[in-house]
Amino acid sequence: MKEIVEKIRRIEEELRRRRENDLLAAYNMGEKVHEKQLAFHKCPKRNRWVFGGNRSGKTECGAVECVYMARGIHPYRENRRDVCGWVVSLSGQVQRDVAQKKILRYLRKDWIEEIVMSSGRRDAPEDGIIDFIRVKNALGGSSVIGFKSCDQGREKFQGASLDFVWFDEEPPEDVYRECRMRVLDRRGDIFGTMTPLKGLTFVYNEIFLNRRCDPEAWYEFVEWSDNPYLDEEEVRVLESALDERTLQARKYGRFLQAGEGLVYPEFDENIHVIEPFSLPPEWQDTISIDPGLNNPLSAHWYAVDYDDNVYVVFEHYEAGKDVDYHAAAIKSICDRLGWKRDAQGRVRALIDSAAKQRTLAGVKSVVELFYERGILVNPEVEKDLFSGIAQVKSYLNQKNGLPNIYIFNTCPHLISELKGYYWGSGDVPRKVNDHSLDEMRYYLMTRPRKTPELEKKSDIQKDKERRLRGMKKKTFDF
Repeated sequence: MKEIVEKIRRIEEELRRRRENDLLAAYNMGEKVHEKQLAFHKCPKRNRWVFGGNRSGKTECGAVECVYMARGIHPYRENRRDVCGWVVSLSGQVQRDVAQKKILRYLRKDWIEEIVMSSGRRDAPEDGIIDFIRVKNALGGSSVIGFKSCDQGREKFQGASLDFVWFDEEPPEDVYRECRMRVLDRRGDIFGTMTPLKGLTFVYNEIFLNRRCDPEAWYEFVEWSDNPYLDEEEVRVLESALDERTLQARKYGRFLQAGEGLVYPEFDENIHVIEPFSLPPEWQDTISIDPGLNNPLSAHWYAVDYDDNVYVVFEHYEAGKDVDYHAAAIKSICDRLGWKRDAQGRVRALIDSAAKQRTLAGVKSVVELFYERGILVNPEVEKDLFSGIAQVKSYLNQKNGLPNIYIFNTCPHLISELKGYYWGSGDVPRKVNDHSLDEMRYYLMTRPRKTPELEKKSDIQKDKERRLRGMKKKTFDF
């Protein structure tokens, strides 16, 4: 028995020693990885971003992803041999101190075939700036992890054909665009790990707002509480040193705009956005339209369940089209959804009251043009901005904490607008990308809300009320 116990102890000691010398093995075994890092590695999309606070573990997963791909040992993807990728940092110094150091931590020495330096000694690569590392690929051949810095300028990013690019922190937009071209012909991956300190930049617009418009875009927010390996005392010290606004970015990884706030902070994509499901025909309510000719026309299909919850079930959103096109598109979507029509086959909808003006479409008003094409639009909608915003807020967050409105993920523009609708100057929302929000507001303001049913009275209550009425009558007679 003693021999067995001693053998197990030696095996455990050997495994511990190996893990200490092989941090990637420890990461793979779940000893140094948390759930959101795993979500990043498992995601099959080709444009993945982790928005996180400092010390949330975002850089770790970026470095590990590079090693996975270069080694051809990715646990959740089809692996390739002879992989070529770039690690892009903001500057050479930041490369040396952050991304390069992380790569070297997870890249075992016996996996490295060659290190070529831009500056510094090859026998002490962690102290210099690496140009590229040639890595043994487990499938045969070798891979290359190259290092670039944004301060080199866009021209230094031209020409190569790549399998992946990792952005350690947010790059300039021209560098990002050039790197996307580098992965095009090999159907490679772009992934970024960043703390969003620059405000509402192109990453905010292209990834955060438009994830549902781009089938290859994905993001995850990570914060200090997601990292179980972060010391509680360290968290306390960091929190005490930061003001509330800075804390939002550095702890939670949230995008911030100076001097402005979200109009609908109640909106939570994880709560309000749901997968489509088959609706009973009796739930169908109406369509709401915000008209546009050069500007986008936004239309959404609304349903209401027996408990008065609203569902936004489909979206039509296009710019630069005429009424003929939009009317045909709306009727086509109605056919696909099995949407109700009247006895003459016409569709009913709400529309912005501005559509009554003939100046929008020339000789005839937009209302008249839609009528002629079988779309019976009602322009008598309630348009008060602040009352409408209050109404939308009440649907997003009821007093019991549950929403009263749900949005199918087939409505990407509405979802994007809810996420990017900010207050501007003069206590008025910025008039940018709000066409879907306008027509949703018209709909919610115009539809009658169900009043709670009165509690059914018992026979005893009815008898009591009858006696009280009799007593009052006698009093007045006296």
